[in-house]
Amino acid sequence: IIQARHLAPDLFDLKTGIAGEILQKFSNYQMQLAIVGDFSQYSSQSLRDCIFESNKVGRIIFVASVEEAREKWV
Repeated sequence: IIQARHLAPDLFDLKTGIAGEILQKFSNYQMQLAIVGDFSQYSSQSLRDCIFESNKVGRIIFVASVEEAREKWV
């Protein structure tokens, strides 16, 4: 579980490719990752789609609180 505010803003700009590389590593090694924050500030439809798809699969989730992350993984 990591707070979004502790991540570089470039992570949330999908054009940089950073998010894809990081998320792919977590997926390849079958690790769970929760990124906690307010993602409503991002207007990119691509990012919103990425968050939606990630949350649907459940290995990598974007949530509003640590409690929400814990609830999803119980």
